[in-house]
Amino acid sequence: MTSPSRSAVPALPGDDPNAVVKAFAANRAFRAAEWAELTTEDNPYRRPVRPDDLAWLDYSGALPAADALKLSGLLGHRMLRNVYDLDALYVAPAPKPAVTADQEAFYSQENRVLSALAKPVLEHHLFTFLEEGRTPLERPTVAAATGHVLSSFEQRAAAPNRALDAVAKTAGKREAGTFLMLQLSAFLPAMNTAVGRAALGEYELASTSLRPFLLDEYRSWVNSSAAYGKLLAGAGLKTSAAAYWQLYLNTSLARGNHLHHLAVNRENLFAFLGALVHKKIDESLTREGFAEVFATSLTADTGYFDGVGAVAEDGLRELVERLLTPLAAVHGDRVVQEFHRGFTDAARYAELWETDLETQVTWADSIQEYQDRAVRIDKYLTDENIEVDLDTFVESNEETSTTHVHDEHRLVMIESGQMHFWNNVTHKIELNQGEKLLIPVSRLHGSTVLSGECTYHQPIIPDDLLARIL
Repeated sequence: MTSPSRSAVPALPGDDPNAVVKAFAANRAFRAAEWAELTTEDNPYRRPVRPDDLAWLDYSGALPAADALKLSGLLGHRMLRNVYDLDALYVAPAPKPAVTADQEAFYSQENRVLSALAKPVLEHHLFTFLEEGRTPLERPTVAAATGHVLSSFEQRAAAPNRALDAVAKTAGKREAGTFLMLQLSAFLPAMNTAVGRAALGEYELASTSLRPFLLDEYRSWVNSSAAYGKLLAGAGLKTSAAAYWQLYLNTSLARGNHLHHLAVNRENLFAFLGALVHKKIDESLTREGFAEVFATSLTADTGYFDGVGAVAEDGLRELVERLLTPLAAVHGDRVVQEFHRGFTDAARYAELWETDLETQVTWADSIQEYQDRAVRIDKYLTDENIEVDLDTFVESNEETSTTHVHDEHRLVMIESGQMHFWNNVTHKIELNQGEKLLIPVSRLHGSTVLSGECTYHQPIIPDDLLARIL
């Protein structure tokens, strides 16, 4: 029997977008991480959002394209993934009191109501920037859409993948390969869940081949689950949902969220098909690169990628025409226009992901260099008697900072005590009294205090000053 606390209608937070987001993030399953929760393999409901930061972030408007990698984007995509995942089934591998409590909070009536209120706020904030700079087709025809897809396929095939190349160039290949696999685990299951979601419905009168196609796409993912598990095991990782939540990049969450966004909001069917075609192209063109990187950096079982379908030009042309022709015959130009929107937006997220991952793994592979840079910056500020904005923190033993990014360049300067700084599951970086580290804008990281108490400062370094010093 359902308890009243789980079925009662919650008090609503009003029409202030920020109040709505704060109320949603206040769920116990989304609370800030504790020191023992750097990973959560046994708890698919535990998804730290870092809710305290919502006190000063603004979700009432659209996030500018230039700020897509900043903190409101990261926390926004964390919250939005939690919205979308409420309609998916997650079962914990073993019953534990804390896991059960998080499960009840995650699937509670209150969380469902608040998620419904937060969803349009988050979607507007996170996805509106995609409208900037989108070039429409000259003519909204199936032939024009097909031509654009084929042209994009050729250009993408000829260009290097900067993210995979960056991982291959690192000195710490095991660490970088593991981080790359974490990102794949952040968006690949989410994208395929979105495909399964889109297959639900009755729409044969508009297109007799669409539902079998979507079901086959989802079935292929289900059938590959054992191979996918072996792939992750090569990095010592598990397939549990949200197991490495704190290490998912903004853009890795965004790639999964974008396909969910188009699948959940049923009016976006045609755009969803465009994004799905891009997914198939992306998987085809990256499968060999992923397999090579994982085989060399982790000696992982890469058999999963053998099952990823290769896409050739003729097959791609046939796919686009098969998806669009019957729908365009019934619904007209809008089918092609929306398909093009979904395809180009998915391509934009893939490109942004490459930039984000390339920058992250390059920084993480060069921590000693960024410690040296921090020393140089601190010396310059002292020698030139330059004052900058500065935050000071005094934290106690085992106090943990949920992973996050900063919207500006910051130094971490340990005045007293000791902390572990981390940006991967593979290792932690020890920072002791007097040590310093430069954290560039939008780089994912977290920390845990090791000593009884730790006092540290974070000077904020403007772009122009950083360029002048370095």
